[in-house]
Amino acid sequence: MIWLTSLPAGVLVVGWLALALLMAAGARLAMRALIPAADREGAHAIAAPLMPALGALFALLMALTLASEAGALASAQGIVGNEAADASRLAWAATTPGVDSPSIHSALLDYLQATRAHEWRGRNAAEGADPATARALARLENVVRTEAVHPGLGTPTSTELLASLDALSNDRRARLSAASHQLPVLYLMVLLASGVALIANATVLTLRSDVRAALLVAGLSVVIGLSVALLFALGTPWRGPITVSGQPIDHVVQDLNAGYFHA
Repeated sequence: MIWLTSLPAGVLVVGWLALALLMAAGARLAMRALIPAADREGAHAIAAPLMPALGALFALLMALTLASEAGALASAQGIVGNEAADASRLAWAATTPGVDSPSIHSALLDYLQATRAHEWRGRNAAEGADPATARALARLENVVRTEAVHPGLGTPTSTELLASLDALSNDRRARLSAASHQLPVLYLMVLLASGVALIANATVLTLRSDVRAALLVAGLSVVIGLSVALLFALGTPWRGPITVSGQPIDHVVQDLNAGYFHA
């Protein structure tokens, strides 16, 4: 399922629109072939009461799913914001007198750059398996903890350094967990099945009409196709066309390069 949600936005939109319209055309041909002209009045009487129920079912499922995925995207963006804030906190804590600021800033800069380069998209975003990022994080841990136990360093400064480092590490774990989020396959199957049933039921209602009335089913299919395309675009915030912004972390990187953090 990940390969599908990782497609570009244009491919998702065109692909789902084409599939929905083909489904509508195929449903019309199938219904005309399966339902004799003499039985279409009865089929219309059966399909008409089902239309509100099927429409409400699809709308409810799609609305809940889109709201959930949009919330997951916002939550993931919040995690990135917290990660940037904790990185900034660590950078400021390193400016305390008695702390080797250049070493910590250098290690922090390497870690943030490795994160943006290797852990922001694709498989590594969910698994955290990139060796370069792991080495950069290990170096940052060693440098900060070495400075935290330096003789003569006050307890408040040591505590702040370690607390900032732990918070940054926890934020990374939360980011990796958010990046592993996927759309439930069974839920998607039910959602797509409700969309197919809605298109087929609408097709039955237009069997007695001419082609112009059947265009209403095409309009419904366009709405369904666009809704599904949007859902798949939102499905994987670190691997799909709609991704979490890394701008908060980029700002910290820019500040570190510009020497903004200094005593």
